[in-house]
Amino acid sequence: MTVRLDVLPAAAWAERVAADLAARLRDVPRMRLCLPTGDTPAPVYARLAAMARAGAAPFAATEIVALDEYLGLPPGHPARCDVRLRRELLDLLPEPPAAFHRIEADDPDPAAAAARIEATAARGLDLAILGLGMNGHVGLNEPGSFADAPTRVVRTSETTRRAAVERYGADPAPTAGITLGVARLLRAHEIWLLVTGERKAPILARALEEPEGPDCPATWLRRHPSLRVVADEPAAAALRGRA
Repeated sequence: MTVRLDVLPAAAWAERVAADLAARLRDVPRMRLCLPTGDTPAPVYARLAAMARAGAAPFAATEIVALDEYLGLPPGHPARCDVRLRRELLDLLPEPPAAFHRIEADDPDPAAAAARIEATAARGLDLAILGLGMNGHVGLNEPGSFADAPTRVVRTSETTRRAAVERYGADPAPTAGITLGVARLLRAHEIWLLVTGERKAPILARALEEPEGPDCPATWLRRHPSLRVVADEPAAAALRGRA
């Protein structure tokens, strides 16, 4: 499938992504939107919240579906995905979205929690926004995940555990999580893959220009008929033709 690649100056990247998403929300107010957490989308959320307060990004009719969640962190822990999404976007909006479907990581039966978020996502996702992990993961679909990977309980990789501790303050390091599966993400009407920073350049080149494979789950996204990759210039530096 053809991938739409937008490469933007680093200084303009977050503003452009936020403006594009705000425009989409104005066009489709009842959008069902899958959102990630992490360093990459955080500046987008800050700008989007400001646009919402200015009346340019309507969320009141939108349903938000969480992409993934760590297991083993207590409720309210600042590294949890539900907490971060509320802190960085939802609590900053002038009015809440119609629904926020978080992953119920405190359920004593994590498989049941995974089944519930899968049932929610199966009602349809208009747009899935994803980040790209340093090891090629999307959501918590870690290396070893195939294109038919379902929504499920997963074991986190060492790379993910280290990032959770060092970048997000997780304590203890989460050894497991729940994620929407690659198969579910590929059923979204549209996917945006957001990638920033020089350190992501090698894995973005792997994801877009090398053969598909479970060692880099992001490669499976190329099977989607409407995949948009929005990278800043440092992240795109290793792509052929941009050297």
